[in-house]
Amino acid sequence: MFGYVAGLPAFLAYFATGLGSLAAFSVLYSALTPQHELTLIRTGNATAVVAFLGAILGFSLPLASAAANSVSLVDFLIWALIGAIFQAIAFGVASLTMRGLPQRITNGEMAAGLWSAGISLAVGMLNAACMTY
Repeated sequence: MFGYVAGLPAFLAYFATGLGSLAAFSVLYSALTPQHELTLIRTGNATAVVAFLGAILGFSLPLASAAANSVSLVDFLIWALIGAIFQAIAFGVASLTMRGLPQRITNGEMAAGLWSAGISLAVGMLNAACMTY
């Protein structure tokens, strides 16, 4: 009977670490971007929701890949940090390719939110694929 749940402690450790990483990423990402998505979301800005969910999903993809391929929790956390850094770079790239992106998201321009989300997801997918070592 206990053989079926032998991996439960490792699962719980990775799952809790992943949720913690996701929460930390969400707070830091919103604090570091000029438009502060969490504040905008609280005011009902749907464009900020789209952009922020793109970043969260873009981070979750490499986080999932790191969980599946890590050899330890420390390894997992290192790759989670790398995933977060690449999401920050993705926002920078999105901002460079669309002028005034943070202000456009703040103003509720859905094209800006979709552009930011799309770049985040594309970078996240590539990042996750490259973490299969």
